[in-house]
Amino acid sequence: MAAHFGRRLRKGATTTAVAAAAVAALSASQAPGVTSAAAGGDGNAAGSTAPPESSATGNSPYYTDLPPLNTSNRPGNSDNLPVVTGPAEAGIPATVLAAYKQAETALAASDPACRLPWQLLAAIGKVESGQARGGRVNANGTTTSPILGPVLNGVGFANISDTDDGAYDGDRTHDRAVGPMQFIPSTWETWGQDANNDGRRDPNNIYDAALAAGKYLCAGGRDLSRQADLDRAILSYNHSREYLRTVLSWFEYYKRGTHQVPDGTGTLPDDRSDGATPASPTPTAPVTPGPTSPGPSPAQPGGTPTPTPPPTTTPPPATTPPPSTPPATPTLGVARIEDAGSGPLTAFAGTEFAERIKVRAENRIGGGVAKTALAFEIVGDTDARFADGSTKALVTTGADGRAAAPALRAGEKTGDFTVRVTVPGRSLPGLDYTASVTPRQADALARIGDKELTAAPGTEFADAVEVKATFKGAPATGVAVTATLITAAEDPAENTEGPYFKNAEDNPVRTLTDLKTDANGALVLPKLYADEQTGTFLLRLTTPGDGSLTLELKVATPPAA
Repeated sequence: MAAHFGRRLRKGATTTAVAAAAVAALSASQAPGVTSAAAGGDGNAAGSTAPPESSATGNSPYYTDLPPLNTSNRPGNSDNLPVVTGPAEAGIPATVLAAYKQAETALAASDPACRLPWQLLAAIGKVESGQARGGRVNANGTTTSPILGPVLNGVGFANISDTDDGAYDGDRTHDRAVGPMQFIPSTWETWGQDANNDGRRDPNNIYDAALAAGKYLCAGGRDLSRQADLDRAILSYNHSREYLRTVLSWFEYYKRGTHQVPDGTGTLPDDRSDGATPASPTPTAPVTPGPTSPGPSPAQPGGTPTPTPPPTTTPPPATTPPPSTPPATPTLGVARIEDAGSGPLTAFAGTEFAERIKVRAENRIGGGVAKTALAFEIVGDTDARFADGSTKALVTTGADGRAAAPALRAGEKTGDFTVRVTVPGRSLPGLDYTASVTPRQADALARIGDKELTAAPGTEFADAVEVKATFKGAPATGVAVTATLITAAEDPAENTEGPYFKNAEDNPVRTLTDLKTDANGALVLPKLYADEQTGTFLLRLTTPGDGSLTLELKVATPPAA
């Protein structure tokens, strides 16, 4: 576990006595068995270690600033609160706030019993990365420069040998905590998520990291509305009791009200639990999973870690953009969802829909609203699913307010169903799309083999009937085939005599409807039998999509020996 060299209170915000009183009040609400650091309850002694899987962060250092005592006491749901420009302690950068709320919505669908509040993710994000360093993230939610904890080499911190060959933290000897929610690589390997649907699980992306943190906190069937489970969840993230109290203080603060601020203008923390002073970062290209630049120097025994080079440390508290950057313009919230050019949603059973739903989130004056989470949900009696096998998906709008649903794949059930688009957590009217699934089709049927199909009266046909179905020249998989013994080609009524199939009760039947082609479009018909009638008879095979084939069956008495 990481060493903690004493907690320093936020500069200029509260006095030591007031901050201590706030900590004491929070400590009194802890679950049984959680003791205070003053009583020796903080198990993070210098030089101690713990298995990597025992903590999300490897018990890395964190920010110890406390929230201010003056709060707005507004409701915790900030959907209707205005966008605020400039620094504000309660403000959370827009993209970071959207990620927390998206994670809450996703967990409410996948694990409703957990009752994860987004304010808990905000509290952890505050102490782990200062809300991803004041919202320094790009439009996709990826940090503009790496956020790496100190080297976990056992010198003042936990001793965790490298588990990712440096892929996430750039260190092939020891692990380091990575990204906005400070996951160590081994924990990320287990809990990492792809919440922004870009095909990658990126610990440096706030959407991916927030959802991963939510799932981690909900593990083990926890109900986070229960104080005991809440405390255990936070302690599983970092084993320090001081950490627990700090997170709880921000959790309670954010529940009383917050608002979003433009990305890059959030207030940055001053103090870390290891006593290190954050260094100024150097802007870099957006971070992607893979090797990164070398990180901070190891901490020295019995003292403050050596200052680390940029950009691997947390930046200083810069609260305003450079003078040359104009202030961000406040935006309006989503007032409605409009279609953005979606085509007709039709597909054959078992295939992918050619069109995807495209929508645009608009404000009350018709402008696009960026970085807004939209929920797409499949509704109705259908086995259609999105590409990942789910019936629900969250997609964040782009800079122009547009968003496209994930690819939609039809199941085997035919008919209509609905895809509904809504704004999570809002009572705005949704947008419904009707999607139709039609039976699999074949436009051609051909017999495999050309041997004459013959039988003697009262016997079975020696050769099986085998056919292949195709659609536009490709094998037609899973296509329904109907086989009927007919009276004549021009009058295809079911025959009442001549060759026949047998049903499950061994009775003669002359129409079969439960036949389907295999993965190669092929089908072998059940055995055919001849009654006592002789002559030439017709077997007709048909499929949806106008596939048709008529075969001759001959029944004749064999010549005398």
